[in-house]
Amino acid sequence: MLNETVFRTDDVPTADRFDYWVELLGRTHAPMELRSDCADDFRASQRVLDLGAVTVWSATFAPQVFRRTPKLIRQSDPETYSLSLGVRGAGAGVWKHRETQYKPHDLFITSTSLPSEIHSTGVTTLAVEIPKARLPLPLDIAGRIVGAPVSAQEGMGALLAQFLTQVTADTAPYQPSDGPRLGTVLTDLVAALFAHILEAGDSLPPETRQRTLTLRIKAFIREHLHDPHLTPATIAAAHHISTRYLHCLFRDEDATVAAWIRRLRLEAARRDLTDPALRAIPVHVIATRWGFPRATDFSRAYRAAYGTTPKDHRH
Repeated sequence: MLNETVFRTDDVPTADRFDYWVELLGRTHAPMELRSDCADDFRASQRVLDLGAVTVWSATFAPQVFRRTPKLIRQSDPETYSLSLGVRGAGAGVWKHRETQYKPHDLFITSTSLPSEIHSTGVTTLAVEIPKARLPLPLDIAGRIVGAPVSAQEGMGALLAQFLTQVTADTAPYQPSDGPRLGTVLTDLVAALFAHILEAGDSLPPETRQRTLTLRIKAFIREHLHDPHLTPATIAAAHHISTRYLHCLFRDEDATVAAWIRRLRLEAARRDLTDPALRAIPVHVIATRWGFPRATDFSRAYRAAYGTTPKDHRH
């Protein structure tokens, strides 16, 4: 699993909880002034994942106010951008140039280099911290996105939110050495989101645009696995690229486009077949659900992948 650290205020004496929380946020984000009406019995938890130069964390905490003052910035500035995905709760951020309300399913962008005051209700949030130096965008352009509300339910915001949610949901399938690789993917997604907001896609290096397009295509494939007409040709057309270029994007992957689709479909069908809650659903219905309208094709592909028939595997 990935390297991670966990903090819970329940593990700290009541009188020390809020001060410890302030110190903890100073290490995982940046030094801040915090105040809370719940400071006498403060409740919070945080889980921090180490992805190399990038840090991802999830947290739940009581209502509070965060202030990043000019004095604190002069004393210590890690020069990072923070993108927070609201899961529960709401709040507002105030900068010299902007005031922004945020709610669940919003992405909230801040910078450690700008004075700010953020008022938060009791919330649950996922966040990614990325050094500015890692983003392949001019700093004067990227700085304009601070405070801009971004929906996490559509477009580039949804793609970033899905990846962030998946990484934090379960770290068991990963090894510590995967951390920097996942950090690179997150950096590309954040850079692409910034470019999208600013309509500055040409500012991205070609390799970043290519990696981001590949991620978009993979997300598209996962969303359309049920469609028996999902093919390299339809995928390429949906993304306004040639089939040849689509195959070039997957050249560095561990499978061709068609093989990647087939593997995802078989994995999804396998999960359903071994789920006791779905045991009453016929095998052919599960096959059709995951893009195999012909039972013989499904059985042949399943046997080739797992060495047994779907029916025998279910038993």
